[in-house]
Amino acid sequence: MTLQRRQFIGATGATLAGLSTASLSQRAGAQTAAAVSQPPFAPPPLLSPIQARTDRIVDITVCTRPFRAAGPRIEAQRIGRQTVVHNYGHGGSGWSLSWGSAKLAVDLALTTKEKHLAVIGCGAIGLTTARAAQRAGLRVTIYCRELPPEVRSSKATGVWSPDSRICDEAHATPAFRQQWEAMARLSHQTYQRMMGLPGDPVEWREGYVLSDIPFDQELPDDEAPPRHPEPEYAELESELLRDLHPRSVALSPDQHPFPVPFARRYTQMVFNLPAYSQMLLGEFMRDGGEVQHREFESPRQFAALKERTLVNATGYGARQLMGDNSLVPVRGQIARLVQQPEVRYGLNWRGHNLNVVSRRDGLLVQSSVDGDFDNEDTTPDRTVAEAAVQRLAMLFARA
Repeated sequence: MTLQRRQFIGATGATLAGLSTASLSQRAGAQTAAAVSQPPFAPPPLLSPIQARTDRIVDITVCTRPFRAAGPRIEAQRIGRQTVVHNYGHGGSGWSLSWGSAKLAVDLALTTKEKHLAVIGCGAIGLTTARAAQRAGLRVTIYCRELPPEVRSSKATGVWSPDSRICDEAHATPAFRQQWEAMARLSHQTYQRMMGLPGDPVEWREGYVLSDIPFDQELPDDEAPPRHPEPEYAELESELLRDLHPRSVALSPDQHPFPVPFARRYTQMVFNLPAYSQMLLGEFMRDGGEVQHREFESPRQFAALKERTLVNATGYGARQLMGDNSLVPVRGQIARLVQQPEVRYGLNWRGHNLNVVSRRDGLLVQSSVDGDFDNEDTTPDRTVAEAAVQRLAMLFARA
């Protein structure tokens, strides 16, 4: 710390090179005295422990992420007298890619020259697409069965994860990678402009990846094969978006408080979904948007709408609505602990099936089980939730 302090003072002194020698001489003594009297930079604050107890579980939610092996469906289709722009199938990347995906969908809608747009669905993709369409000068009506926080995407962890179950490796062609990167970069840029807004809808938070073995060693495979094997998902972020976020930093055991030998600190973008969703919906209504409660069981019902251009943003609901069996549900369960404002970090315990996201509305504890893939059951499993919280408690046993 002392060396850094001297370097800082030296750099500051260099900016004074334009002053006269007499002026420098007059100030030299004062500067030297100040440098000696000022304390070094304060060390980072200690991490507040998480109160990981099962009696602090206040909610358990389950959502089904809409995975498509080929990636999101973003294309226009003529149905009767209407043009339907499909925008669904984003896996676990809906919030992360929403603005870039919305631009592609709105660009397709604008080619029809219609000034009025219908958006079917009010989840992450539907609500964002509606806002993007308004910004493009369109009059927009959202038709939906549910509003936030009842929609599926309100049950997400709310972290920047642009390649989470976005497609399988076989479909990650050069053309797809280019489109995906464009969506991710535009979305990321949009979120940067939301930092510091009232309610902190988007913010940066630090986290720690923990491991019992060196990070360059692969985790041992379970002896029993999974009942529902998942595909090999494409990993794109580390390859194409290296410049968008800070690098993780390896920590020595004396640089973190956790009872594991290996740790890395990372910085992660987090969406505070209640505040963010309400901000989007409020802006949509403020700018003349309308919301109508409507439930669709068949695309034939689209004909009853007055709009001639529609965006279908129904997420996993498109499997039944459009008969799109390429959509595969991936079950995800989250246990929410009572919020601790002093806990501003996340955790990922490698090899222990444990992920923690710190948000304004609580601490989200996530774990997966064999059988989550191709599982549309949304019944919460408290046994799994409590087991995850008990594993989390092991990290704070000595706190």
